[in-house]
Amino acid sequence: MIIDANIYWLPNEIFVSEEMTNHFLRVVPREYGVYAYQREKNKNEREFVIEKPEGSENLNYFQGDYDLSVQLENMDQAGVDTGVMKLPGCQEWLDLDLCIQFNNQMAETVKKSKGRFRALAVVPPSGDADTLRELKRCIKELHMNGLQLSAHYGNKYLDDPMFRPLLKCASDLNIPVYVHHTPVPVEYNSLADYNNLRRSYGRCEDQTIAVTREIFSGMFKELPNLKMIHSMLGGGYFAYKNMFFPNDSGHGRFDANTSDVARSLKDNIYFEMSHAQPWGKAELKCAVEVLGADHIIYGSSYPVKKDWLIGGPQYVGDLPISQDEKDMLLFKNAERIYGIK
Repeated sequence: MIIDANIYWLPNEIFVSEEMTNHFLRVVPREYGVYAYQREKNKNEREFVIEKPEGSENLNYFQGDYDLSVQLENMDQAGVDTGVMKLPGCQEWLDLDLCIQFNNQMAETVKKSKGRFRALAVVPPSGDADTLRELKRCIKELHMNGLQLSAHYGNKYLDDPMFRPLLKCASDLNIPVYVHHTPVPVEYNSLADYNNLRRSYGRCEDQTIAVTREIFSGMFKELPNLKMIHSMLGGGYFAYKNMFFPNDSGHGRFDANTSDVARSLKDNIYFEMSHAQPWGKAELKCAVEVLGADHIIYGSSYPVKKDWLIGGPQYVGDLPISQDEKDMLLFKNAERIYGIK
C-alpha cells in the first residue's frame, strides 16, 4: 500500500467563477507585501500567480491541475492507493467564508473519489467561536483527517499565543495539524532576488524557523498530545537532534532545556518529505537516520511536478534502508498519524 500524504487541491470554480475569483484575490493581504492576480496561460486556461515581494513569483496555480479523473489516473500510474488532499499554500489568507466553501467542495471530492482521497480541514487561525465550530464540523460531520495550517501568518509563527485556542481545539479533537511551508519566511529580504534561492531554500528556512520556535516555546507542555507534521522535512532536519540542541550549556552560550525540546521533537513533531526526488537519496537516508523512520511521511506535492508523483514511490523504494523503514515512510506512518483505515 502507498499513501501520498501531499496532493494539492483547488476547486475548479475558483478559476471560472468571477465571484469566487474576486473573493479569493480580495483576501490576499497586499498590505503585507503579498500580490495576487489571475492571467491566461493558454487559451481557455487560467493561472493564479502569488508574488512576495511584488515581481517575485512564489506560487502558481494552473487550471486543470486539480481535475479528479486526471489525478486518479496519475495515482494509478504511480501505484498510489490513497491521497491526502490539502491546499497549495493559500490557506494563509482565506477568510472563514471561503474556508467553508473549500471544505464543502473537498468533502464532495472525497465522496467522488470513492475512498481514494482523504482531506484536511482549512480554517482561519483566529480561534474564535465560529472558526472552532467550523473545524469541529469538518472533523465530526465531514469526516476529515486533520487540520492544515501555514507555518506563519503575517509575521507570527504558530508558537504565538494567538494561535493557542485553535491548536487546543485540534488537540481536543485528537487530530494532527499539518504545517505547510509558506513561500518565504517572515524575514526574506536577502532571499528575494533569485528564484531558486527564494522558492526552494526560502521554504526550507521557513520550516526550520517554525519547527524550532514551536519546540523552544514550550507550547507542548500545555498541549502534550498535539501532533504537528511539518512539510519539506522541517527544512533543517539534519540539525534538530544535535546542532540546535547541544548536550551541554556551553558555559551559558546555549539554552539548557535540552530534555524538554528532545521530548517535544520525539512526541509532538513529525515530518513530511514533500517530494522525494529533489532531496536526493543521500539526504533522505540521512533524514531517516536523524529523525527516525517512524517520524517521516511520504508526500509528492503533486501536481507541482507529475514526475514527483509517478516516480516518487519507487524512489523511496530504492533507498538503502530496511523494508520496514520504507513501509513506515510510504504508508504506515500516514495510517497511524492521520487515522487512515
